[in-house]
Amino acid sequence: MVSIRRASALVRDFSISAVIAGFVSVLVGYSSAAVIVFQAAQALGATEAEIASWMWALGLGLGLTTILLSLRYRAPVVMAWSTPGAAMLITSAANVSLAEGIGAFLFSAVLITLCGLSGWFERAMSRIPLSMASALLAGVLLRFGLNVFVAMETQFGMVFAMFCAYLIAYRWLPRYAVLIALTLGVAIAAMQEDLQMAAFKLEMATPILTRPQFSLSAIVGIALPLFAVTMASQNVPGVAVLRAAGYERVPISPLISWTGIATVLLAPLGAFAMNLAAITAAICMGPDAHKDPDKRYVAAVAAGVFYILLGIFGATIGALFTALPQELVMAIAGLALLNTIGKGLAVALVEETERGAALITFLVTASGITLWGIGSAFWGLVVGALVMSVMRIKPLKIVS
Repeated sequence: MVSIRRASALVRDFSISAVIAGFVSVLVGYSSAAVIVFQAAQALGATEAEIASWMWALGLGLGLTTILLSLRYRAPVVMAWSTPGAAMLITSAANVSLAEGIGAFLFSAVLITLCGLSGWFERAMSRIPLSMASALLAGVLLRFGLNVFVAMETQFGMVFAMFCAYLIAYRWLPRYAVLIALTLGVAIAAMQEDLQMAAFKLEMATPILTRPQFSLSAIVGIALPLFAVTMASQNVPGVAVLRAAGYERVPISPLISWTGIATVLLAPLGAFAMNLAAITAAICMGPDAHKDPDKRYVAAVAAGVFYILLGIFGATIGALFTALPQELVMAIAGLALLNTIGKGLAVALVEETERGAALITFLVTASGITLWGIGSAFWGLVVGALVMSVMRIKPLKIVS
């Protein structure tokens, strides 16, 4: 009965703009990071068929967790693979076999699951003020907004036309502004013969099970760094995005637990690390997805469906996204996130007493600094919290 009610609600809340937001979310995720996953798999000695299995497992895991959790909490809960984790694998997988890598994935996933079940991660995140969470969100997304204009340097005609189409559509048809800009960009790319479709072919992936092996070197060299990077560089900003978008009612611990459980189940097939999305989730949480925040979960459900479809066709789907000009992907991602960046900055700076800490959080996060393999989102929170602590110290009274 409950599932029937949820299905009927989904049909009632369905909108084209939400589906487009879900598609753009997956487009940005795959086009910007799929190649890193391919390289990570190759670093562990995976064959083409095993790489396709990785994409199958990731697509299935991300799709199912995104759909089920979004329906459960009626909020846009979007999952993603750990891009920093994949990048770390490329450089850390030397002399580690694929079976040992799978064992490391399982070990890392168990640690993530324990973080969710224990509740300590949620308790830590609940102490972050909304102003700092919003500043972190704006800092994470800033480079995507800037990329709209960076892309004009090499593809001015196409990107400027997309920008103008977005502005005009946003004035009269705001829910379809991103779709109109995307459609125009693809049309212009096709006319300029910039679509590289020659290498594209549709082929279904076959899941391949790899029996895990556990070694101390893989646990120390891969599992522990993968756990740390995924929690600090992925789940921390993922939670901040949820809070900044106004979805404080969504409990964090179950989300973290399910990302860990899903990774445990699918790691033998190649799902190295799954976590909360930040950048791609923000696309589904903005007003371009739906003007009603309570109906934006449909965008996440659509993203989940696209994840599953892309996973079914495995590695060959990478050719579809690489067929699009990079400037087009940069532009559409930035346009889809403009509103979210603006809202993040507005909320971050509204409280005068927290403005300094929020500004520092924004600047450190936007800088893109990476220390000890941990990204700028984590360090933005650390430095912002330090500034806020200093600002809250009562000044000493000097007795004359």
